[in-house]
Amino acid sequence: MIHQWFQELAAWYLAALDSGGYLLVALLMAMESSIIPLPSEFVIPPAAYLASTRGNMSLGGIVAAGTIGSWVGASVMYWLARVIGRPLILKYGKYVLISPPKVADAEVWANRFGLVGIFVARLLLVIRHLIGIPAGIVRMDFLRYSIATVLGSAIWCSILAWLGVTAGRDPVLMAGSVHRIALWAGGFVLAVAALYYFLVHRQIRAARAGRGNP
Repeated sequence: MIHQWFQELAAWYLAALDSGGYLLVALLMAMESSIIPLPSEFVIPPAAYLASTRGNMSLGGIVAAGTIGSWVGASVMYWLARVIGRPLILKYGKYVLISPPKVADAEVWANRFGLVGIFVARLLLVIRHLIGIPAGIVRMDFLRYSIATVLGSAIWCSILAWLGVTAGRDPVLMAGSVHRIALWAGGFVLAVAALYYFLVHRQIRAARAGRGNP
């Protein structure tokens, strides 16, 4: 059942990419960088695989489309936070999956690392789509915020594109082997989770301890 579900989902997305192309990649990545829980790990790699096997899109074009889409979504989050302010976000954010603890973590990260934190956040889970909120609340310079967002997003999309091309060379994976899919997905998730723990979670805990918060 899982095997069939994976094949059907992959077939649908690859077919959608044939017609939607770069615009679809950009749109999905814009959604991923906003409040919609759509992992970029499921957007860029299949598109990169398609580009490497069919040639109807280029890897550079996919990275560019993903980067632009990420910037659009991140910009929406920035201006939304800047316009409506922190109180309304804390009050109503929970209805769109932005809970107060998540906002607090993003604020701790942004306050501690500033512009560098914006750049690094684009490479990390959880905090990636939330970092625009504290940036907007403190009215960080939008041009500098955009530069950090674009650079970080371009690197992240490049990593995901490489992953898609590399995974596409695994014939067992492409045949829909549940075991091989689990190995690839599990390994990638563990690697990204480890990065999140060491680069974000520990830093946030340290910052909270320094301020006397649990």
